[in-house]
Amino acid sequence: MRSRSAQPSATTTAPDDTAHRQGVRAPSTGATGVSPTRSQLGWLTFWMSGTLVSFIVGALSVRALADHLTVFEMMSVRCAGSLILMTCLGLMMPGLLASLKWRRMRLQATRGVIHFGSQICWALAITLLPLATVFSLEFTIPAWVALLAVLFLGERMTVPRAFGLAVCFVGVLVILRPGFEAFRPAALIMLLGALLFAITAIMTKKLITTETTFAILFWMNLVQLPLNFFGNLVPVQPNFPAQDLLFFPDLELWMTLPLIGCTLGGLLVHYCLTNAFRCGDAIVVIPMDFLRVPIIAVIGWFFYNERLDVFVFAGAAMIVGGVLWNVRAEAQRNSRMAQPARGPIIQPAE
Repeated sequence: MRSRSAQPSATTTAPDDTAHRQGVRAPSTGATGVSPTRSQLGWLTFWMSGTLVSFIVGALSVRALADHLTVFEMMSVRCAGSLILMTCLGLMMPGLLASLKWRRMRLQATRGVIHFGSQICWALAITLLPLATVFSLEFTIPAWVALLAVLFLGERMTVPRAFGLAVCFVGVLVILRPGFEAFRPAALIMLLGALLFAITAIMTKKLITTETTFAILFWMNLVQLPLNFFGNLVPVQPNFPAQDLLFFPDLELWMTLPLIGCTLGGLLVHYCLTNAFRCGDAIVVIPMDFLRVPIIAVIGWFFYNERLDVFVFAGAAMIVGGVLWNVRAEAQRNSRMAQPARGPIIQPAE
């Protein structure tokens, strides 16, 4: 077994992940402002609970393996496990395999490569930053999506959208605190990961017009498996000097549970979050998703002796507030135009 050399604990978390990740639109209820029914609220709570648990399990699984496997090794096992699981599901439900069409493969491959980068940034951030910091910075993904939609999809930069993005940016500064002693340069890795996640979300928005969720996730894992496998030759983590391709003999029995958690956590995040958006609009789902920040902060404090940072909570609240401002403004604008609301694409950071 290989182990990292001892170093001060600067623990942390979070997705892609993007099992890592299917873009999700807010349903049409957001345009009318209709509240979910009691039945819908029950299912919304159920699916969001599954989302929160999946996010946390995936992050804690990476944390448990961080001293023994590189991020490329962890993600290699995750991709391989996802492909095996999806193949088994396809054999049981032939309709899933039938959805695997050899089309738009250039876009599929490009999305897979960019998501690979975002996933590695996320996993590295988990090993370098406090859990709450990583989870908080993940909420910048919808803001990045909104900005990219203006730059590359021709959407308008309205005053409400500009205000929401400005609030998100201030929230990021509150968390990072550049120029102060508390500034962590490693947080920039997670911000880069969030930007890459947002780019994959834009690509997902194009792919879902012709491709199924199963197909997008399958091709993504197939593209990322060799990238993760050979990426282990790149000395990204200096505390793992012995980089090699044959790491499977180094796996030990105790790693089984966290490796399963890492694999299932990523896939279930997509499934649960997609179903949550079918039961409620973004104005309801996003605040419920925000609950994972205080939950993971308490877990980090209790199990990893991570400090509860008021600036992280304040910055995260500002980021979520900016996202909600954009969601609400878009819903009201679309309602006035008598068109279905177009909520932001929500991309799980795993």
